[in-house]
Amino acid sequence: MTSGARVATSQEHERQLTPVERALDRGAHRLLAGASERGIRAGLIEFLVFGAKQAWACVFGAALLAVIVAARLWYPDDAALARNDALTIAAVVIQVVMLATRLESGRELWVIVLFHLTGTVMEIFKTDAGSWSYEGDGVLRIAGVPLFTGFMYAAVGSYMVRVYRLFDLGFTRYPRRWLTVVVAVAIYANFFTHHFIVDLRWVLVAVVVVVWWPTVMHFRVWRRTPRMPVLVSFVLVALFIWFAENIGTWAGAWLYPDQLDGWHLVSPSKLVSWFLLMIISVVLVTLVYPPRPPAPVDTDGVRARAHRVRLGA
Repeated sequence: MTSGARVATSQEHERQLTPVERALDRGAHRLLAGASERGIRAGLIEFLVFGAKQAWACVFGAALLAVIVAARLWYPDDAALARNDALTIAAVVIQVVMLATRLESGRELWVIVLFHLTGTVMEIFKTDAGSWSYEGDGVLRIAGVPLFTGFMYAAVGSYMVRVYRLFDLGFTRYPRRWLTVVVAVAIYANFFTHHFIVDLRWVLVAVVVVVWWPTVMHFRVWRRTPRMPVLVSFVLVALFIWFAENIGTWAGAWLYPDQLDGWHLVSPSKLVSWFLLMIISVVLVTLVYPPRPPAPVDTDGVRARAHRVRLGA
C-alpha cells in the first residue's frame, strides 16, 4: 500500500469521527503506543480495547436502558408527569446531548431516524394486534404507543452504525445490496402479514442463511484483525438484544401477554425475531455506509497504519 493511499485512507477515516472521538483516539494511541505485540499482555490489551469499543458503540442504548431501569426502581407512582412521558422526554434529552456534545454524528442521526420511524410504525401495528402492551398512562403517545418506544429501535440503529466504523468493518463476498434490500423488505412485511397469512419467518431465516452464508466480516481491534462469519455476528447481536429485552420487560417498559400475570424471561423464540430484525438493521446501515472490502495488509500481516484502531472512535 503506497504512502499516498495510506494518507487518503487515514483522512477518510478521520472525517468519519466526531471531534470528541478524535480526541479519544489520540489519547488511546498515546496510552497504548508502547503496548506489547505478543504474549498474554498483548491478548489482554486486545480484549480490553474490544470491550471499550463495544461499550462506546452501546452508549445510546445503555443510557436509555439505564433510564428505563431507574424509572422502574425510583419513579414515584403518584408523580404529576406520567412515567411513559418521563421516559420519552429522557430519551429526547439523551439524543440531544449526544448530538450537542458531538458524541454522535449527523450521518448517524439519519440512520437512527430511519430506525425510529420503521420501529414506531411496527409498534403501532403490533400493540393493536396484541403482540405486547404498554401501560396506559401519559399523553406522549400515538395510537396507544408511547413515543419512547421508537428510541429503543433507534438505540439498535445507533449501535449498528457506530460499531461499523469503530471496528473499521470490512467484508469479503458481501451479497449485492439490491438483493439484501429485497430480503429486508420481505422480513419487514412478514412482521405485519403473519397476522393474516402464513408466517414465513423460518423461510426468511433460510433465505438469510443462503444469502449471507459466504460473507466474512473483518473487524479491527487494536493490532489484530479477527474474522468472523457475518451470520455469527447476527446471532450474537440478536442474543445481546434479547438480554436487553428481558431487562426492559422486567422494568415494565412493555409486557408480552404471558407476562401480564407475573414477569418471567422472554421466550427464547424471540431470538428468531431479533435475528431477522438484525437483517433490517444491517441493510439500513449499508444505505449510509456501503459495505467495503477489508483494508489491505502490510507484508508483516498488520493492517496499513492508515487504518488506525480507534478506542473511542
